[in-house]
Amino acid sequence: MNTHRRALLTGASVTAAALLAGACSGGGTAGKTEPSACVRVVDETTGRTGSSCLPTAPEKDRVDLTEPRFTHPTRITNPLHPTSEVTQTIMGGQVDGKPFRTEVSLLPGTKTIEVNGKPVEAIISQYAAFSDGRIHEVALDWYAQADDGSVWYLGEDVFNYENGVVADTDGTWQAGHDNAPAAMIMPAVPKKGDVYRPENLPEIVFEEVTVQAAAQVVDGPYSRVKGAMTVRELHMDGSTEEKVFAPGYGEFSTGKKGGDLEAVSLAVPTDAKPGPLPARLAALDRTVVEAHESPGAATVREVRAAWDAYRVSDAVPDLLERQMERDLVALDKAGDGEQAVGPALRVAQNVTDLRLRYEPVPTVDLDRLALWTRQLTIDARAGNEGAVAGDVTGLELVWERVRHEAQDPVSVDTDLRKLRAAADGKDGAGIQSLAPELAQHIAGLKGS
Repeated sequence: MNTHRRALLTGASVTAAALLAGACSGGGTAGKTEPSACVRVVDETTGRTGSSCLPTAPEKDRVDLTEPRFTHPTRITNPLHPTSEVTQTIMGGQVDGKPFRTEVSLLPGTKTIEVNGKPVEAIISQYAAFSDGRIHEVALDWYAQADDGSVWYLGEDVFNYENGVVADTDGTWQAGHDNAPAAMIMPAVPKKGDVYRPENLPEIVFEEVTVQAAAQVVDGPYSRVKGAMTVRELHMDGSTEEKVFAPGYGEFSTGKKGGDLEAVSLAVPTDAKPGPLPARLAALDRTVVEAHESPGAATVREVRAAWDAYRVSDAVPDLLERQMERDLVALDKAGDGEQAVGPALRVAQNVTDLRLRYEPVPTVDLDRLALWTRQLTIDARAGNEGAVAGDVTGLELVWERVRHEAQDPVSVDTDLRKLRAAADGKDGAGIQSLAPELAQHIAGLKGS
């Protein structure tokens, strides 16, 4: 779906040359069913279309060829793609040797998109990916559920970032534009051998999925999860990758442990636990805020002590524990110099993620606003213009999720407009003067 997943193909994908030998229509072996009409291979680095055809599945295996009917499209309850029921999912892992983390959040409101000449109301999912703690990709994805229980992908707005600013919007598409059809992203009841195309605009965006196994059991963040499925996804460049989907989560993992990986750390309300924030997690959070503001040997030791005290007292998802250990080691090695900025940011992000199990998403997101405001000040003082631009994007993304909760959003709206103008104008002094005012307004939101 989102273009970030192309990065996960490195080392784990099947080479295009091996896949494409004899793959074109009319080039098959006698006695074998021919695949669908030729879909040309596209080099995703150069954008050039080749002469070879992708090894697509025979049309008889596809389950996405019927026209969907949408009566209540925003009620997305499909267990393997429960998009309207999961408020926020945190995914983690690593890509190209760097820590990789995503926030997938259900946004308020809907978007109306024309499908087969009829308006369909779609829910909006915000995908925000961070590489080494910094903004990497943003996508707004649009989904609708058909009357038979299948989920359909109606497009996405994609923004790919380099050094804090938008580099391109490759991967953007919308059903009804440029002959793009709505695309099935999850069958109603998927079975082994089912084939469907979550993106089906050849030479622009294309994915073909084949279900490899259903009714599986996987290790979830806090317990075993039944009813999962594994699929193989064929990409436009001829590479493939394996994905897992699980009830209560939707997309559960891409890639493999030890290599490039993006997997669920936790999701809410699926992993939510009634009760107050544990005292030791609250203590860890306070210590981490101090370390984020001024990392140094003493504060790192305090964070380590607070982390060790918390993790022996409460269940911590395996992936989040591994990430926290990695980031604390990096923070300890960095000392109090410029190298500490990245690890300190990632440690702070990890702790906000852990809090999601016990606190409402808007409460945690308000503290994410405070986190990005702190980071904005740090980066402005260091004169890191690209990081500053990315920090403002981080603020805008979180604000998009919580603005509707604020009684008086105007002050933050104004702050963010000024900060965006200052970041675009590379006005570091302006950023430093504006950030305290934003911090004050965010504190007011938290107290209201």
